[in-house]
Amino acid sequence: MEITTRIKTAARILLRGEEKAENRAEIPPITAEQVAEVKAFFPMEKFFICGHARSGTTLLARLVRLHPEVHCNWQAHFFTRRPLLKKLVDSREMEEWLTRRSNRWNHGRDLSPLVLRAAADFILERDARREGKSIVGDKSPNTLLNGQSVRNMHAVYPDARLIYIVRDGRDVLISERFRNFVEESKFLTAEDKRIIAALRVDQSPFTTGERSIFTEKWLRRAAKGWVANLTETEAEGRRLYGERYFQMRYEDLLAQPADEMRRVWEFLEVREIAPALEETLRAEMSSNPDQTWQQQRNESIASFLPKGKAGNWRNIFTSRDRQIFNEIAGEMLVKWGYEKGAGWV
Repeated sequence: MEITTRIKTAARILLRGEEKAENRAEIPPITAEQVAEVKAFFPMEKFFICGHARSGTTLLARLVRLHPEVHCNWQAHFFTRRPLLKKLVDSREMEEWLTRRSNRWNHGRDLSPLVLRAAADFILERDARREGKSIVGDKSPNTLLNGQSVRNMHAVYPDARLIYIVRDGRDVLISERFRNFVEESKFLTAEDKRIIAALRVDQSPFTTGERSIFTEKWLRRAAKGWVANLTETEAEGRRLYGERYFQMRYEDLLAQPADEMRRVWEFLEVREIAPALEETLRAEMSSNPDQTWQQQRNESIASFLPKGKAGNWRNIFTSRDRQIFNEIAGEMLVKWGYEKGAGWV
């Protein structure tokens, strides 16, 4: 009977492919004991940079890695974009294997948290060791999952440090909009394409408040997303990480890079911050790989928006854009110091 069942299963797989594994009910968070255990193998201190997309996370990653002790690469999306790191063990089959009672290696414990941590640690430290660094991090925008990304992170890295960078939402939306235009996103609507065509013909109406680069639907959705990101990420970052949570503004980084990066490096507890790093910072700030890439991809659109600057929204937002954004995000602008009061229209 068992042989017949196996033959039928094999035939079904050949005809229809392997059945999708059923997700497990829950993956337990890593324990303090397990953290100590895994750090014996992967001892480097870890940090993660989060922020809404187009908020300066890449610039911050480029700057933080200039320190001789610190390495940072980007977009591993361990915790911020599906499929997440936890998919490695997120099935009934993997749960059964990692908790099997006859497995003498697991000492009666669920090895899932250790497997997740070891996989991420290996990826991070492998890269850092090549660079001769001792502190390593990843930057991945958490626009899609907001506060959930922080909870995902804490379940695997309760001992890590979280750096959250915020940018004026009006500039965020402009940068995001033009990124979609330059890349000719597959999600562009017919109205979006008409706006792009008009920009190629004559950009002046879009810089004098006569015409908006946004559709109202897109603007409302994006403004709500920015507010949700700031609200949830800060709340969960403070709740879960406490003193291991650090937040900063993109505009302050542009205005005072040496002072802001000193604060970041001190937060990461580097041993020394050499005075020569200030000159290295200035040199790095003068380059803009993203701007170069966008010009190569779609120069007629990319040239419209100055990159790496604060306050572009003042020349591009129409009166209606300002009203809509203020309606949705005015309080958040005040909270983060971008406006003194909500009546900025």
